[in-house]
Amino acid sequence: MGLTTLVLGASENPERYSYKVILELLKYGHHVVAVGNRNGLVKHVDISTTWPEPNSVDTLTLYVGKKQQGGLLDQIVRLKPRRVIFNPGTENEVLQGELMAAGIQVEDACTLVLLATNQYES
Repeated sequence: MGLTTLVLGASENPERYSYKVILELLKYGHHVVAVGNRNGLVKHVDISTTWPEPNSVDTLTLYVGKKQQGGLLDQIVRLKPRRVIFNPGTENEVLQGELMAAGIQVEDACTLVLLATNQYES
């Protein structure tokens, strides 16, 4: 099994990139944890409104826009992921700087592209 990834901003809507990335992560053999605004299900992955335990995920891939990111810093730092991927439309220099200061790697990237080009695990 690949890395454990938290999809933050997960949605049951097949039109959303967070939905598509859950399917792609599964296809590439990664374990997926999903957190969204409401409970749901994508394939066999439960979408929860509660965060997983600290140290339980390698990567957090972000699908929450900058305006909705208030309060995420403490939750992300408590989670202690190795890295946070800021997908297009989620970039936030202030949050990125604070995460880096906390020792968390940040990337401005598209998780779907990283998977498709075999760069996700690097």
